[in-house]
Amino acid sequence: MKQGRFGAATASLLASARLITPLAWPVLVGQLAVLAFATVDTVLIARYGVVDLAALAIGSAAFVTIFIGFMGVVLALSPIVGRHFGAGDLPQAGREAHQAVWVALALSVAGSTLLLFPAPFLALSQASPEVSAKVRGFLTALAFSLPASLLFTVYRAFNTAVSRPKAVMALQLGGLALKVPLSTALVFGVPGLGIPALGVTGCGISTAVAMWAQVLLALWLLRRDSFYTPFALLGRGLDRPRLAALKAQLRLGVPMGAAIVIEVTGFAFMAIFIARLGTTAVAGHQLAANLVSLMFMMPLALANATGTLVAQQLGAGDGRAAERLAWHGLVLATGISVLMALALLAGRHGVLGLYTRDGAVLAAALPLLAWLAAFHVADAAQTVAVFVLRAYHVAVVPVLIYVAALWGVGLGGGWLLAFDTSGSVPAAWRGAPGYWIAATAGLVLAAAALAAFMAWVLRQSRQPPQPPQPRVPQPAPP
Repeated sequence: MKQGRFGAATASLLASARLITPLAWPVLVGQLAVLAFATVDTVLIARYGVVDLAALAIGSAAFVTIFIGFMGVVLALSPIVGRHFGAGDLPQAGREAHQAVWVALALSVAGSTLLLFPAPFLALSQASPEVSAKVRGFLTALAFSLPASLLFTVYRAFNTAVSRPKAVMALQLGGLALKVPLSTALVFGVPGLGIPALGVTGCGISTAVAMWAQVLLALWLLRRDSFYTPFALLGRGLDRPRLAALKAQLRLGVPMGAAIVIEVTGFAFMAIFIARLGTTAVAGHQLAANLVSLMFMMPLALANATGTLVAQQLGAGDGRAAERLAWHGLVLATGISVLMALALLAGRHGVLGLYTRDGAVLAAALPLLAWLAAFHVADAAQTVAVFVLRAYHVAVVPVLIYVAALWGVGLGGGWLLAFDTSGSVPAAWRGAPGYWIAATAGLVLAAAALAAFMAWVLRQSRQPPQPPQPRVPQPAPP
């Protein structure tokens, strides 16, 4: 009997995997292409100079904090469109995309302004004047990239929701193909063509060019591909802003964006605070951070696919299928993450050697990888859980969990360990390892809390609605 149940459960998991995988792998490839933007920059700048590498770490933390948070607001489009697509209401799905464009444009104005005036980030990092100047040049270029990045997020969210991730993947790979040679030329210069060596600023310029190219190609595809015709995305111009639709997107998107900001700052601000320990410490952290970001693309792809399928099933009215896909997505992502973490630990020396031959930077990065492995597994579990919750249009409670776990335990605990002066913290836990230890503990807590909350939401969603209670007659007043 037990073997029969185990066989049925395995068959059910494999059936879900066959649904999730076709949506997940294009997202994985596309997100790897996006991450390769940062990886290319890291590899090039690691060979260009340590000062520019420190500027890249600080500037990337500032940009990611702004972009990812605003991106999270725009991504509310995905679970909303997913439900309309599952219900077969394609014109309404298209109208929602138009409203998301207005959200993206408004956020671009605010975000680009913050990037042009990065004084708060520079103050937090206590960067030297030389590093600060390079950070400003890098972020000025990215200020022109942000509007394109957010508009492309609309395209990405819509295509993910309608089970068309390959269209996004193709453009992301094209952007990378443009980014690599352009970054190389701008970072090191091409004297024969009169291009000076711009260092880290060249990375920002190449990103802006690649992102605007992606947006223009996306617009061209929307016009040429007949798949999009039933959605009425183009041809009548951009719909005017509709208050009710904007409110619905922001009601879901603002807490989604807040959660992503907390998640990202809980990680990105590690670079800013570790920068206080010196350029070698933050350079070592940058290598570990880039590695964990690269590994994160796998669970992120599975989470995207799982959330999309759950939203579509909810739109179609099949709550049981939605619940089954939610749990199977969590199991798949966590299991694969364990295998990836073990592989990284086995080949850690060779992997780090791909980034740099600087002995001091390697020595700073190597102790962080033991914590990075546990960090990755917890990250995978919490990511799938939070995407499932968004499919159910639940986004506020994850914000509260993130505040306590990622800011409280992660950043707060990391500060206490990294900058301990009392002598009560072991020497091996001080400095950058202290932040990685605390961040890992915070992610484990977040994963456990979000998985438990997801279980509660799924349980509540399958309860039949309660019939209205009869009204008890009230005595007439005297």
